Amino acid sequence: MNFQSLVAQRYSVRSYTAEAVSEDDIQYLLACARLAPSAVNFQPWHFYVVRSEEAKEGLRACYDREWFRTAPLYIVCTVRRDLSWKRKSDGKDHGDIDVAIAAEHICLAATERGLGTCWVCNFDGARCQEVLQLPANEEAVVLLPVGHVAPEAEAKPKQRKEWEELVSWR
Repeated sequence: MNFQSLVAQRYSVRSYTAEAVSEDDIQYLLACARLAPSAVNFQPWHFYVVRSEEAKEGLRACYDREWFRTAPLYIVCTVRRDLSWKRKSDGKDHGDIDVAIAAEHICLAATERGLGTCWVCNFDGARCQEVLQLPANEEAVVLLPVGHVAPEAEAKPKQRKEWEELVSWR
């Protein structure tokens, strides 16, 4: 499959089977994330693989949606603010950008493996900090449920803006 086909195939999955994600698949997703580019190659990310029932219940308290509960596995992508690169001219922190690139590597790798994912950014950050016992310099950026796509889950047609709205030529 070429890259554009892979990107077109990926969608936000909101229904998963109970089937566990294999150790091989988990390692593959993490290996792909590890290879993601980052500003000045600082790699300010950390990934928490959440698969124990106790840890999953704690994480589900951070984002209490029924569909989220169906995922057999979560990968929480965090940023270490003390390790992220800050642009000298204005202090812009690129940590969230770096983590987003790595998270999307996970999503695309999951799609390649026949797994589903969904970006979750609307969660209780303070509660997540407590549940994962993150140090003060580390912050959860995105929760990624990962699993085998349930038969009833359907990809909706992608709504995208026209090129003219997105691209300027100078």
